[in-house]
Amino acid sequence: MTTWRDKYTAGFLNNVDETTREALLHIIHTTKKISPLPDFERLSADVQISLSFGMDCDQVYPNIYIGDVGAAKNKHYLRRIGITHVLNTAEGKGFGMVNTSKDYYRDTNIKYMGIQLLDLPVANISMHFEETAAFIENGVKRGGKVLVHCVMGMSRSSTCVLSYLMIKVGLTATEALRTVRLHRSIRPNDGFLHQLAKLDNKLRRERGRMANL
Repeated sequence: MTTWRDKYTAGFLNNVDETTREALLHIIHTTKKISPLPDFERLSADVQISLSFGMDCDQVYPNIYIGDVGAAKNKHYLRRIGITHVLNTAEGKGFGMVNTSKDYYRDTNIKYMGIQLLDLPVANISMHFEETAAFIENGVKRGGKVLVHCVMGMSRSSTCVLSYLMIKVGLTATEALRTVRLHRSIRPNDGFLHQLAKLDNKLRRERGRMANL
């Protein structure tokens, strides 16, 4: 039986993109390591209990964190681990969205960016790759720490972090995914994997041309 996922990918992937997407899927199914909440072990027992309820956050690359809505809304915890920038990849109201904004963090020194994006394979997350990568890079270069989140910290947020590692750090899609998966169990949806594969091959072509100049 053909599913909607099959219909989505059929006819849109060229052979190179499909090969990259399959490599990404292999990494997702074979690489996994869950780390404890950053600095969690140094907190008092009562604070640990309060923080552990409905909160999930991992440092996946130096000064870059992926988390869920619980972590994003816990300003005490964000201060505790030194978060200076928050990227909400699910900004908005309603199911599957996180209703925060600059105003939510107005009593902190946190710089905020939000994009409105549904966690659907047909969503065009690639249109945000450059601006989100620039936001993350700006935070890190200023000596800050960046939290990138969606609702669960699995798909939208991880895809933006992966694109940052590809665009700004120079990792391939497989290198970026393997790096992040060592610290957090992420799972971009199939459509996002497709868009990461296209980005990977685009960057390879561009860097290949630059090397030949």
